[in-house]
Amino acid sequence: MKLYFSPGACSLASHIALIEAGLEFTTERVDIRARKTASGADFLAINSKGYVPALELKDGAVLTEGPAILQFIADLAPDRQLAPANGTLERYRLIEWLNFIATEVHKSFSPLFRPTSTEDMKETARTHLGNRLGWIAGQLEGRDYLMGSQFTVADAYLFTVLGWANFVQFDLSPWPVLAAYTQRVAARPAVQQALRDEGLIK
Repeated sequence: MKLYFSPGACSLASHIALIEAGLEFTTERVDIRARKTASGADFLAINSKGYVPALELKDGAVLTEGPAILQFIADLAPDRQLAPANGTLERYRLIEWLNFIATEVHKSFSPLFRPTSTEDMKETARTHLGNRLGWIAGQLEGRDYLMGSQFTVADAYLFTVLGWANFVQFDLSPWPVLAAYTQRVAARPAVQQALRDEGLIK
């Protein structure tokens, strides 16, 4: 398998999940603005949506969209317990988290990165983010991870998205539980390896 990624983008979650799952894979960096891979390939020919992550399978099929890729990875290594078993209520709780992170947190960061966003648009995004992160902080009280004591692919995703706060000067200090959670996830060997591999830490 090959993961197409951009350092620190949402593809980091899939990178973490692949390492946590103990799967064999390679990576190729993508310049999202130029739509080119590190080898010079046209990324739009690989993923016509033009963004990461994209996971190329052994048979050449390409899977896109982070929440789908994360569950696919988890199901390839069920012994690692990165997702509850299919068909269980807990699996739907995981899907619930992945959808919430994707639509309510991930997308709320977008106006803060976009050069064309007005200050009013950014302020609206900050308010929305604050409300959503406050809710997440409440859910994490007394828990190590989103699903309880077990790390799942949803944690890889939330950790990745929370990491963007520094880049857009969004203050997470009102929620100490989020800082503790981020440190807990960051300490995992697989997370450290993914961060090193993407050049985000030495």
